[in-house]
Amino acid sequence: MTILFLLLDLSIVAAAFLSGMFWWLASRKRLRHICRSEILDHADFNRMVVAHNRTQILNARAAVATATAGILAAIRLSGTMIAEVII
Repeated sequence: MTILFLLLDLSIVAAAFLSGMFWWLASRKRLRHICRSEILDHADFNRMVVAHNRTQILNARAAVATATAGILAAIRLSGTMIAEVII
């Protein structure tokens, strides 16, 4: 039982670390600012769409990692509570 709790604890830490890393990477990617007088061509639109899509992908990965950390923490806490009741 102790090994299971240790593995859950390590998984929670890893998921939280991945979540922070993904959100940090997403925050570093700045979208390009444009002004009204600027004329955009297809390559400019493509670069903006790609940057936006990459940021969305990183945010989605961070959200999944955060949800995983929360679920693992809930399993860990409920396992501890059940173990205390049984013992």
